[in-house]
Amino acid sequence: MRVGAFLLSAQFPGQSHAEVLERTVSAAVAAERSGLDSVWIAEHHFVPYGVCPNAATLAALLLGRTRRIGVGTAVSVLSTTHPVALGEQAALLHLTSGGRFTLGVGRGGPWIDLDVFGTGVAAYEEGFTERLDLLLRWLRGSRVGADGPQFSFPEVAVVPRADSRAPAPGPELAGWLEDGSGRLHRFPRQRQDAASRADAAGPPMVAACTSPGGVRTAAERGLPMLLGMHSGDDDKVEMLAAYRAAWRACGRGEEQLARIEREHVAAGVVQVADRTGQARASLLRAMPGWFEYGLGAHRTVDGRERRMRDPREYTELLCDLHAVGTPRQCADRLLATAERTGLRRFALLAEGSGGHAATMDNIARLGSEVLPQLG
Repeated sequence: MRVGAFLLSAQFPGQSHAEVLERTVSAAVAAERSGLDSVWIAEHHFVPYGVCPNAATLAALLLGRTRRIGVGTAVSVLSTTHPVALGEQAALLHLTSGGRFTLGVGRGGPWIDLDVFGTGVAAYEEGFTERLDLLLRWLRGSRVGADGPQFSFPEVAVVPRADSRAPAPGPELAGWLEDGSGRLHRFPRQRQDAASRADAAGPPMVAACTSPGGVRTAAERGLPMLLGMHSGDDDKVEMLAAYRAAWRACGRGEEQLARIEREHVAAGVVQVADRTGQARASLLRAMPGWFEYGLGAHRTVDGRERRMRDPREYTELLCDLHAVGTPRQCADRLLATAERTGLRRFALLAEGSGGHAATMDNIARLGSEVLPQLG
């Protein structure tokens, strides 16, 4: 199993933007030292739900601050980003990080962002597949042109080529990590290191899937799915079945399907404590206020009505669905999901308690007390 930390750069009430982003950077470094497989960075605009507006930019910083851990976007929003610009960023990060970067993409939402960046509501409602296909052509080809409703330009050379082989880190870095004071320490051995990631041509990708249409789009393009935090095991099983059906309808083979299914990622929540009640209480103290403060700030692009979940009920649901409790309970929850669904990759929200020190402690305990029980 490959377990990573999901970092939303969540601004809890009373925190400055600088404090939040510093917590995100510190959490990524802590995740590497704790032996996690990956960190996943979210992006949002104009809301305190998450104060990172460009996940690829922050991923670049984190790749520079770390040496072994994978860094992915969860997700880069295609509805407000030019696919070629994002493709150039992804290729740059892939080639300069030894293959440690994963590009996650999604539609985003019908937010005011679409007006601010000038893409319009059509980019969200009808334009995602055109944008995704242009991005994929850029990442997989040597020359790309476009002649579609949203993008039309003459053929140009792809520079840098993402399908070049990413150089693996040198042997002098294998098994060691600098602690900031000039001293080197061994870090825990991983099942998948940067060298093995570099074997694949082009950056790995995942696509956020929250609807049957999104599942079908991902399957038709051979992209692994990123499944949301709100999905329980039964929901995941249904989406995985829909993915397999869409995959087979395209006439693709079972061997390739098996490889892709190992790359699906399930987003969730983790909170490790000595007692179950203590873990739940720490999330119930902080997350409802963050949801109300953060999600409540969203503005729709055209004034359409939107419904928001009850913040406390949603927090309780997340506690019920995910790895919240003692180390043994957290491990059991992850193992149960893996057994029920076949999923083996997780991106777990680790900052739900809201505090810097508490987040660092949560990540450390995930690495030292939960991971060893996953086998």
